[in-house]
Amino acid sequence: MENQDKELLERVREQFNSLPYPSNSIEASHERDIPFLYIHSLVTAFYVRNKQVINPADKVILDAGCGSGYKALGLAQANPGAKIVGVDISERSVELAEKRLRYHGIDNGEFVALALEDLPQLGRQFDYINCDETFYLVKDQVAALKAMKAVLKPDGILRINLHSLHGRTVVFRAQEVFREMGLFDENPEEFALGVVRDMMNALKDDVLLKKISWKENSEAIYDDCSIMVNYLLVGDRGFTIPELFSFLRAADLEFIEMVRWRNWNFNALFKEPDNLPVSLGLIFSEATLEDKLHLFELLHPVNRLLDIWCGHPQSQPPALPVSEWTPEDWQGVTVHLHPLLKRESFEQALLESIQKMQPFDIYSHFPLGQPESFIDSTIAACVFPALLEQPQSLSALVQRWQVLHPVHPATLQPMGTEEARELLQQVLITLESGGYVLLQRERH
Repeated sequence: MENQDKELLERVREQFNSLPYPSNSIEASHERDIPFLYIHSLVTAFYVRNKQVINPADKVILDAGCGSGYKALGLAQANPGAKIVGVDISERSVELAEKRLRYHGIDNGEFVALALEDLPQLGRQFDYINCDETFYLVKDQVAALKAMKAVLKPDGILRINLHSLHGRTVVFRAQEVFREMGLFDENPEEFALGVVRDMMNALKDDVLLKKISWKENSEAIYDDCSIMVNYLLVGDRGFTIPELFSFLRAADLEFIEMVRWRNWNFNALFKEPDNLPVSLGLIFSEATLEDKLHLFELLHPVNRLLDIWCGHPQSQPPALPVSEWTPEDWQGVTVHLHPLLKRESFEQALLESIQKMQPFDIYSHFPLGQPESFIDSTIAACVFPALLEQPQSLSALVQRWQVLHPVHPATLQPMGTEEARELLQQVLITLESGGYVLLQRERH
């Protein structure tokens, strides 16, 4: 490592020893934060890639750049029974991470002060690596990817993210302001934090930099740690989708999906995506996934992070989306409830909705799909009570459907098995797209 690189690494270490991140209190928990748990669940990541449902118990998870352990705690809560290993270059952060997990009664955590490039020194392999809010601070992204790849099991999944050059452009401009003012000459301390507050409070509210990046009541929102990781973050850089994909190719890693894929829906940018002008249709039909993601970040840079799952190249082709399954694909399907829905509050609300024959507000329990998502009570009665007990075959759910819907609601004719199967398949496609159920085909 060159002296300049060592100096930057040491400055980053000093910064996070001074103000460990995240700054959440040790009592803070993710137990009720379903969107967070969903993203950090191995069940979610492995299903996205393989359309297979795994049990996270006994899996080994690496939190690479664990900071103060708040994300490591979430990984433990999202994956009961998994072993959590955290590494970070900040010794103080590692100490806090150990203390945090002990406070919450989690005894399967292990933390080490270590740089990403030195991960092979751990001498172990991981089922899942979470490198969150760290990768953009690394001097050499390809070297860091290769180090993580070296400790990732062949079928493992790696999560990485980079700050978006386009989505974070105003923050980078603010950093340039404070760099010009000399606040980056040394590691930012109390004086520099005060200067940032004084500057933002002194500016008129309609000054664009303040208007976009400094929220209302910012004195309460921007604590010291928040100011540091936004306006005074040493080593912070922005990246683009083409740069991210070039790193993957250089490290021979395979892109799986954007972690928050619903926020990267290219078709949703257009008024009538199925009725585009011929000229656009021709161009977009030949565009690769990378091309579309890059166009998205240029057209609508709302995402702060370029947040992805990737892994070793797989011998099997990517799993087909459920919406593209053939009748043969549906043969032998097993339906699973996402484990995060197996909560007492969910079951109680479900039963109340069924008993009162009222639409079931599933979004309030699983806020991932469309807001105000309601499910017909008879559909909810068919699918969810059985899945709360155990996974169900498609055939078993079809039988339940025929009991609850003995006749077609429009024709009042008896509901045949094939007709019931087709209707239930459409219901399951919708529920699967919202993340509520997981559909696993038989392996041949």
